[in-house]
Amino acid sequence: MRLILFIFLLSPLFGFSQSYELSSASTGTETSIRGLSVVTDSVVWVSGSNGFIGRTVDGGKTWKWMQPAGYEKLDFRDIEAFDADHAVAVNAGSPAYVLLTSDGGKSWKETYKNVDSAIFLDGMDFWSAKHGIIFGDPIKNKLQLLITEDGGLTWKDSSDALKLEMAKGEASFAASGTTIKTLAGGKVWIATGGSKSNVYTSDDYGLNWKKYECPIIQGKSSTGIFSVDFYDKNRGIVVGGDYEKDKENANNILLTSDGGKTWTKPSRPVYGFRSGILIFDEKNCFAVGTSGTDVSRDGGNYWYHISDESFNVIKRAKNGGLVIVAGNDGLVYSLKVK
Repeated sequence: MRLILFIFLLSPLFGFSQSYELSSASTGTETSIRGLSVVTDSVVWVSGSNGFIGRTVDGGKTWKWMQPAGYEKLDFRDIEAFDADHAVAVNAGSPAYVLLTSDGGKSWKETYKNVDSAIFLDGMDFWSAKHGIIFGDPIKNKLQLLITEDGGLTWKDSSDALKLEMAKGEASFAASGTTIKTLAGGKVWIATGGSKSNVYTSDDYGLNWKKYECPIIQGKSSTGIFSVDFYDKNRGIVVGGDYEKDKENANNILLTSDGGKTWTKPSRPVYGFRSGILIFDEKNCFAVGTSGTDVSRDGGNYWYHISDESFNVIKRAKNGGLVIVAGNDGLVYSLKVK
């Protein structure tokens, strides 16, 4: 099935036309996809509920679906892949596991396990193929942090490095594995929601942290930041809202130009709750959620609705231009900018 969407966007200062093409790549697998890692224009890994992990090596034409033995009931909310053979997957809930494959998913090694009833890992990101970070909801008001320096073979608990306590009812969302973002040189941002929304950031690979308040909609367990992306160390976007009211768009997207210290509203917001944000380049940005997909052609200031299709997550190839969006029922689409 192929769905092609054409829209014409008009700016107050100049006119331009732009088309976007959404093409179905996979559907029907009994999994809600939340984890996504687009390595190249050919290699993509996804992960989700019912223990499913999927991989394509031909840009989405064909998929291999797998359920790591013994972990079929897990909800893999995030996955990080480095090539067609190597990937790391993490689940949400307790017990918490981190699994590693080095043979394209034929076998999986358990490299971390935590049976604390309070553990709930939300997402991960990597600075390089060796150096990565996982974070989870607070235990005793302390954000949970894990660091690897060997590609996920071992993990060190570094929660004590973040000395800032979280507010009662403040946590994060594992809706897309994208409430965390890393950039080269040790930059990392972690976004929260619930009773309070903050952005925690480090410049030195998680050794020292700062906290910036984020004035997105908040105050309920269903509200806050659900996704964060940064184009560089200064320019970033957060999206979210209230997932219980996914067609409402009151104060659910904010922009920063100073690394998260301060936030401003766009002139025209996204059209509903959004759980995924992608800054494609300096001008093109995309946001996805259960009530549809939006695009901006001016770096996030004006947003236009291009699809009502429900998606959970969006990412671009680390090396390439392929954009993948994914959602429930094993739904995977590619998105092309024309």
